[in-house]
Amino acid sequence: MADTTTGVQQEANLTAPPTHQPKQANGTSASITERDYSEAEYNDLMKLYESTMVKISEGEIVKGKIVAIRESDVSVDIGFKSEGVVSLQEFSKPEELKIGDEIEVFLEAVENKDGQLILSRKRADFMRVWERVTKAFETGEVLQGRCVRRIKGGIVVDLLGIDAFLPGSQIDVRPVRDFDAFIGKVMDFRVVKINHPSENVVVSHKALVEEEMSGQRKAILEKLEKGQILEGTVKAITDFGVFVDLGGVDGLVHITDLSWGRINHPSEVAKLDQTINVVVLDFDAEKKRISLGYKQLQPHPWDNVQDKYPVGTKVLGKIVSLADYGAFVEIEKGVEGLIHISEMSWTQHIKHPSQIVSMGQMVDAVILNLDKENKKASLGIKQLEPDPWLTLTQKYPVGSRHKGVVRNLTNFGVFVELEQGVDGLVHISDLSWTKKIRHPGEMLKKGDEIEVVILSVDVDQRRISLGHKQIDDNPWDTFGEQYSAGTDVEGKIVRIIEKGVIVELPLGVDGFVPVSQLATTQVKNIADKFKVDDTLPLKVLEFDKDAKKIVLSVVEALKGKETQVAEEYATNHELPPLTIGDTATITGKIEGGDTSIPSEN
Repeated sequence: MADTTTGVQQEANLTAPPTHQPKQANGTSASITERDYSEAEYNDLMKLYESTMVKISEGEIVKGKIVAIRESDVSVDIGFKSEGVVSLQEFSKPEELKIGDEIEVFLEAVENKDGQLILSRKRADFMRVWERVTKAFETGEVLQGRCVRRIKGGIVVDLLGIDAFLPGSQIDVRPVRDFDAFIGKVMDFRVVKINHPSENVVVSHKALVEEEMSGQRKAILEKLEKGQILEGTVKAITDFGVFVDLGGVDGLVHITDLSWGRINHPSEVAKLDQTINVVVLDFDAEKKRISLGYKQLQPHPWDNVQDKYPVGTKVLGKIVSLADYGAFVEIEKGVEGLIHISEMSWTQHIKHPSQIVSMGQMVDAVILNLDKENKKASLGIKQLEPDPWLTLTQKYPVGSRHKGVVRNLTNFGVFVELEQGVDGLVHISDLSWTKKIRHPGEMLKKGDEIEVVILSVDVDQRRISLGHKQIDDNPWDTFGEQYSAGTDVEGKIVRIIEKGVIVELPLGVDGFVPVSQLATTQVKNIADKFKVDDTLPLKVLEFDKDAKKIVLSVVEALKGKETQVAEEYATNHELPPLTIGDTATITGKIEGGDTSIPSEN
C-alpha cells in the first residue's frame, strides 16, 4: 500500500463543446477561442467541464469498467481522461471476465510513459484484506487461516489471502517440537501485531487456547486438594523434574518424586507428550504452584522386600554410589543395600571400596541383614567364597617359618604379606633379640623380603602374629657367660638419650651406660661431651637375662687403670681429670644409684 498520495487532479485537453457559433463578416463562423466571453461566462464554463471529471489520487481503490480484454491484460475505464491497464495474471479467474464488468482496482500511478493509468487488481484485493486484518487487530476478532510453509522460528499462515507469521512460541501452550505436523492445517488465529510500513502481520493460536483454558484452569484450581489423583500430559522435562499439564494449569513432579529408585535424569522415567497419572502432594493457592508425585502411585518396593530377598539370598545389583566406608548397590528400583568394606574380602585390608568395585558395575552379593523399618539392607560379597581363615591354621601352623614381603611400616611394627590377601604383624619387640629398636624403619623398608615365624593365628579377629627374631635362638641364654657382672668390655655409642647412652657390645647386643657412669663429675649435656661411634671402656654392672638388660659403667672400668688411660679418656671427652676423691664418690653413686634402662618409647 502506498504511504502517500499525490492528490493531484488531472484535467483533459479542453476543446469547446458543440455550440452555436456566430458568423463573421466574411460569412465564416468564429471559434470559441476567438469569441469574446466575459470573465464570469468563462469561469462558469470551466466549472461545468470540471464537474464531468473524476477526482482520483494515487494509492486509492477505485471502481472501473472493463472496456477491452486482450491476450495479456485488460483495459479498465475508471472515469478518467485515459484508461488503465491491469495484467490478466492478477485475476484469480481471468476466463470469467467480460467487457462491461465492474471491478475494483488500485491506482498505483496516474500515468505511465504511454499516458496510461497504472492499475492493480491484486493490490486492490490485498488492501481490502489488509483493512479487514487491521480491523480484526483493533477489535480482537478471530480470523481463520491455513498453515502453508515452515520458516525459521515459525510458520507462514495464509490469512484471508495474505501471508502472516505464526511464531513457534505462539502455536500452542505446550512447546511444539514438530512444526511440519501443522503444515496444511486450518486454524483459528488472533492478530497480535501489525507493522503498517512493512505490511507485516503476526498471529497467535496460543492466545485463543489460553483463553479457552482459562475457564478450565479456574475450575481445576477451585477443586484442587492434596491427595487428589489427576491425569496430565508431560509438557516439559528439566534436570530437576517434569512439568505436567493438568488441562490448563501446570504442576511439577520433582525428580525425587518420579521414582522410588535413583535416577540421573527425569527423562529416564517420563517422555514428552506422555499421558501420566499424578497425585497432588502440595498446593500454593496464592502462587498457583502445584507439587505433584508420580512414584507415590506405584507400590513401594520395600513393602514385600523380606519375601523377595530373605537373608542369605544371592542377588545381582548395580553399584550406584561409593563412600569411604563401602559401596551402595541397587538391587531393584527403590531397594538399595550397603556392602561395607569389611564385607568385601576375607583377607585383604580394604581402605576404599574402589579397590574392589567401580561405579556402574554389576556385582553379585549376599543379603546379610534387612531393616524394613529404616529401609536398609546389608550386603556382602566375600560370602560368595569360602572363608580362607577356616583353613589358614592348617597352612600356617604356629611355629612354622615363612618368607613374606614388607607391605607397611608403623610405629608399633611391620605388616608382612605372606600371600595375596594374607598379612601378619611383626611387633617391634619381635624384630631383634639384641637391638633396642625405636622404629621398624631402622631395620626394614617397604618391599623387603623378610623371614618370619608364625607366633599365633586368631581366626575370629582375623589376625596373624609373626616374629622375626624367633628365626634364631635366644642369644640371652649364652650372654650370661660373656657379660657377667664385673666383666671388662668395650662398646661403641650407637645412640644418645637423656639419661645416658646406648652402646653396641661384642656379639651385637646393646647395653646401657647411665649418665652417672660416664664421668666422675656431672655431665649436663651428654651430646656436648660424647658422640655417636665413640668407643668407651666399660665394665658390666648388671646383667638381667629375663629383662634382657645389660648395665655398664665407664667409671668402674677406669678404676685400677693406669693414670694415663684415665687422663686420655678425660681429655678426649673434655672432662676434668679423675682423682682419688672422685673415685670414692663414684663408688658411692654406683652402690646407691639408679641403673635401670629408661624406656625410649
